Amino acid sequence: MITLYDCATAPSPRRARILLAEKSIAHETVQIDLRAGEQLGAAYRQINPQCTVPALRTDEGVILSDNAAIAAWLEARWPEPPLLGVTPLDKAEIASWNWKIEFDGLLAIAEVLRNSSPTMVGRALPGPVDYAQIPELAERGRARVQQFFADLDAKLADREFIAAGQFSIADISAVVAVDFARVVRLRPDQRHPQLLRWRAEMGKRPSLSL
Repeated sequence: MITLYDCATAPSPRRARILLAEKSIAHETVQIDLRAGEQLGAAYRQINPQCTVPALRTDEGVILSDNAAIAAWLEARWPEPPLLGVTPLDKAEIASWNWKIEFDGLLAIAEVLRNSSPTMVGRALPGPVDYAQIPELAERGRARVQQFFADLDAKLADREFIAAGQFSIADISAVVAVDFARVVRLRPDQRHPQLLRWRAEMGKRPSLSL
């Protein structure tokens, strides 16, 4: 049986949860309490030395320790429904937009949170190594998130989905990013009508309530 090491309140494992749900893949779930620092404990380090979630144990017993590996393995093992694209060009467009969403959206939001939250002093980056906060990065992150909203709104002006005319991992990552931004008090507003429309439509998918 596949096992997902998850944290119900964190954005990164939510991406893996949605992917598993969209593909209707049976799996076990083990919750890792990030607030309590369980990811840094000896027991979880034996599972994932990177001290991050999600991690996924395959039915062969191999640990996949990041979303990129998890998505690639799940898509190869369960190709239907295709979430990384079908044709070479579709795969390229989806991969490009998924990376843009991760870099300009998810990482920018994390930049704000990890460099401004009092609970993350000394934990400005995830993983086993402690890094000091840099307040200026939080300010830059806020500007990046606002630009991310604007770019995504423009992209969605003439389309139902973000890439390749199909629901894909790019939509999953974008939903998680838009929702995650609320933790730093940033969210789309009347300046982003297409983004708000798209998010409302995405909310009709059962997997995106996870």
